[in-house]
Amino acid sequence: MRGRSPAEAAGAVLGVLRRARDRQRRRNRGRRPLGRALTAAVCVLAGLMIMVSALNARGTDLRPGRNTDLVSLVQAQSRRNTELTRQVTQLRREVDALAAVGEMESDLGEQLAEQASAAGFTAVTGSAVTVTLDDAPSTITADGLDPDLLVVHQQDIQAVVNALWSGGAEAMTIQGQRVISTTAVKCVGNTVVLHGIPYAPPYVISAIGNQPRLRAALQGSEPIQIYKQYVDAYRLVYRERSEDRATFPAHEGTLDLPYARPYEDPAIASDSPTPR
Repeated sequence: MRGRSPAEAAGAVLGVLRRARDRQRRRNRGRRPLGRALTAAVCVLAGLMIMVSALNARGTDLRPGRNTDLVSLVQAQSRRNTELTRQVTQLRREVDALAAVGEMESDLGEQLAEQASAAGFTAVTGSAVTVTLDDAPSTITADGLDPDLLVVHQQDIQAVVNALWSGGAEAMTIQGQRVISTTAVKCVGNTVVLHGIPYAPPYVISAIGNQPRLRAALQGSEPIQIYKQYVDAYRLVYRERSEDRATFPAHEGTLDLPYARPYEDPAIASDSPTPR
């Protein structure tokens, strides 16, 4: 309506509204009484259905299954896994105690104790180096950059673990859990699962050993140097600290390997007689 006066513009708008009203009246005159009655009946029926549903629901959801809280399910399963791990640990201690009764008069007790310590079944204490990894702040956004590059991934944690082992780590924990030979770092969604328990960032990796060697191994790791580039560019978190005295708990949980099987050399198997 550019170029018109306010009065002319208002008159034009009123004219459009009058034409729309007249058109609607012509449509209503053309409708049969039966059609208008059916429309009214449908509206009344819909209103009754809404009222009945509201009365039956009494303020609750008639279909609660659709609102399943996945977070609560994960937390409940995590608590169950933790409790089962404690039970397994207690049973293993009882078995070890019974086995020790028969080893008191033998020379195997000391050897078994050394192997148990090396396998992570006993608590250890010593000077340690701790690395903390965390996602970039939620306020950080980068145009054209994959958001997955702004969070800590499985390979980032594994890079720190590998560097610490190569630096002579004698024992290690992730999120306070003792790392043993069968420990796997698995990324599930935006969490990391260790021994069946999910953890959210920040991720804390600690290792007991010679501190200068551990720090040198971290500095010399190429994957960690790449991660630090994202720390500088997008404010991901990488922190190191030294502890004069740290205590790591013993491993808790099962040692079963559900997928590993004893290896059989095909050549040896072919030479053995075929059973009838």
